[in-house]
Amino acid sequence: MDNFTHSLTGWALGQAGLKSKSRKGLAALILGANMPDIDIFFGWVGWSPLAMHRGFTHGLVGGVAVMPPFLAGLLWLLDRWQSGRGANFKSGLPMRFGWLIALSYIGAVSHPLLDLQNTYAVQLLSPFSDAWFHTDALFIIDVWLWCALALGIGWSRYRERGGGQWQQPAQVALLIAIAYIAANAGLSLVAKRSLAANGAVAHPDVLFAGTEPAFFWKRNLIWREGGRIGRASFGPLAGIHDVRPTEPDRMADPLVRRARRADPSLAGFLRWSVLPMASIERSTCHAAVSIGDARFGEPRVSARFVRKVVVPLTGPGCPLAKAR
Repeated sequence: MDNFTHSLTGWALGQAGLKSKSRKGLAALILGANMPDIDIFFGWVGWSPLAMHRGFTHGLVGGVAVMPPFLAGLLWLLDRWQSGRGANFKSGLPMRFGWLIALSYIGAVSHPLLDLQNTYAVQLLSPFSDAWFHTDALFIIDVWLWCALALGIGWSRYRERGGGQWQQPAQVALLIAIAYIAANAGLSLVAKRSLAANGAVAHPDVLFAGTEPAFFWKRNLIWREGGRIGRASFGPLAGIHDVRPTEPDRMADPLVRRARRADPSLAGFLRWSVLPMASIERSTCHAAVSIGDARFGEPRVSARFVRKVVVPLTGPGCPLAKAR
């Protein structure tokens, strides 16, 4: 999910009453809810679980077990520094380090739980396994989730300023968000089962039921079976429709294998890609091999998820050149 959703989730948890457990509690929840995305700054490192987005820092080991105590320690040190300078804390809350650690954990856990809901998927077992997990419940930016959480937070803060019971609006918003996610996950499961009942798939290697922006009830199904990529659409009333002919993923093509050998950076991309798919454009002396992920095949997003390698071909008049 986007970082605005993660921030709203941490904030809503705080307004639900958790921020009153300790000074810096709200900061621990919001920063903890965003903390796993620190991996975007480590794409250059040689260790692939950390270099890959939604790998180690999003897993049960790195993101959930290891990182929260560091966040709590940094917030505690900041609090000590502020106290030493005579800061007047508006909340009037005491510093409870045990609760600060607990809130950092709660915020951190919310991050992979939300990222699990979309087709980008999460490597929950990294670094011990590179398996990807996903429920296909949400689009990566969900405006309806924004609205529910933002309204709950706003109502809660309004009551808080007035001296009333302020926790309940945020609690209700979180319950609505959970119910919304669960209903969408159930709808994706129905879509996948309907596809199997339709006979379009038998034993797919991978199957996704992606949602659409705003139109949360629609599903774009995409799968791989026998080295071929298939696509279809689903709606609660229309059922399975728009089943397109499958097309080869071309990952076994000799030119694709040559491209992989020629460009070592493709290895990292292919470790991330769950549905790799290649296209090949041949000219007289060269072939342009483009490898992308079929989940993101729409023109408006595909350019971000494509790697291109030019492979030299042999033939009359063609120079001997290395792939570039």
